[in-house]
Amino acid sequence: MFNPSPEDVRRFFCGVYAKSRQGLPMEALETIAAGWIDQHPEYHADLVDADAAVARIYDGQDGRENPFLHLSMHLSISEQCSIDQPRGIRQAVELLAARRDSLLEAHHEAMECLGRMMWESQRAGRPPDGEAYIACVQRRATRD
Repeated sequence: MFNPSPEDVRRFFCGVYAKSRQGLPMEALETIAAGWIDQHPEYHADLVDADAAVARIYDGQDGRENPFLHLSMHLSISEQCSIDQPRGIRQAVELLAARRDSLLEAHHEAMECLGRMMWESQRAGRPPDGEAYIACVQRRATRD
């Protein structure tokens, strides 16, 4: 099982950004990551210098979210949808994307559901509840 450290994650995204800017070939996962990076120009300055990114503390004190956590959640949701795991997530995200007319906005809403599921799992000391996660995304897809 792949379990990257926070440093690994930051170096990965910084490396993808560098490859993308230089027009270098990328692996499949890097190509997906580059697409999400392109959707978030507000993070580009954070991705220019890997060493600075590794050293920076993203604790929300400055009002900014952690760009590496945000991009990682995009990758997680992309992977979940590609393999439909938990079962039904692909359809729920596709429905939400159609409803919002934006895959980016659908991902951002799904992230709220994913974050809640993970928080509740950790708080209760039990495995993540995939059904609750999908139900949350579906509720968002069926309301205005």
